[in-house]
Amino acid sequence: MSRTDTTLLEQMQISDLEIANRMELLSLTKSSLSQIAQHKQLIEDNIDLIVDDFYEKQTEIDEISLLIGDAETLTRLRNAQRKYVIDLFSGSYDSNYVNNRLRIGMVHKRIGVEPKLYLSAVKTLKELIAAVLKNNINDPSKLESTLTTLENLFYFDTTLVFDTYIGSLLGEIESAKRKTEQYAKSLEMKVAERTLQLEEQTRLDPLTRIYNHRAMQDVLRRELAVAKRRDSNLSFIYIDVDNFKEINDLEGHLKGNEVLKFIANVLTSCIREVDLACRYGGDEFCIILPDCAIEQTEIICNRIIEQFTNSYPKYALSMGVSGVMPGKSLDSDAIIKQADDKMYLAKKEPGSFVCY
Repeated sequence: MSRTDTTLLEQMQISDLEIANRMELLSLTKSSLSQIAQHKQLIEDNIDLIVDDFYEKQTEIDEISLLIGDAETLTRLRNAQRKYVIDLFSGSYDSNYVNNRLRIGMVHKRIGVEPKLYLSAVKTLKELIAAVLKNNINDPSKLESTLTTLENLFYFDTTLVFDTYIGSLLGEIESAKRKTEQYAKSLEMKVAERTLQLEEQTRLDPLTRIYNHRAMQDVLRRELAVAKRRDSNLSFIYIDVDNFKEINDLEGHLKGNEVLKFIANVLTSCIREVDLACRYGGDEFCIILPDCAIEQTEIICNRIIEQFTNSYPKYALSMGVSGVMPGKSLDSDAIIKQADDKMYLAKKEPGSFVCY
């Protein structure tokens, strides 16, 4: 349920039993409260004097004068103060009375009235009301008991006002805590996301945007371990652009970069989702093919050569293929060396060629 759907009394969880308990602690009995209610007419007759004197003293304090701000606000405050003082002598101190006192505390907190200013105002108001009672109650015993009850009733009101002050502060702390937790969680997610992005960047070749040498080594070691555990096939293709230095020297590095990026695109388009294409370095590329026998790589190699030759008929690719099969295992260095050796054998052949 939203806070706006509940009273301050409900929000503060102050029950009738709690009200009765607080009154008992402050010796506010039905008899004493009934006695103070007898002076309601006296207070109503003097209410303008009490309120005028009260705000004359209050507006002499710069901090309070600044909080009030203007004549219209002062008029509203005077009317509210009249009701507050008359309610003190109403004789009715039920949940509605308590809820109104809680609201006073909430309003004072919201407009920035510090506790020291509130307590100072209560002291001034109490003295002004006491002065009216002293001037009109001739029975010393009755006057003393009335003033004592009034003092205790002010204490009762003040505890309620401070409950709202404390409750509001706790609410602000809880709200700040939630916002901090949400911010921390959001920041943590952003950091985690950025960390993943940075980690991914360290695994990608900046020119071709496919995996780099480091990533290839990590994946190859992992996939070889999987192949060994499952006793399955794994193939490895090593690719080199023939005479790539001549491309850079004769047609420029921009042309060379164009060729490298095109090869990367061709590789990613020709392989399966489970395969990994990477730039090994310079003009050399590699493909890791899990669960793929060496003889099955022929289709992929031919497809790569076909797409490359269609776009760059003057250039050629040399490929070497190595791999492991059930019952035969190699480490990453050995499988790379075998494919590299076969790639150099392929270079001895004219045009694009694959050596298995």
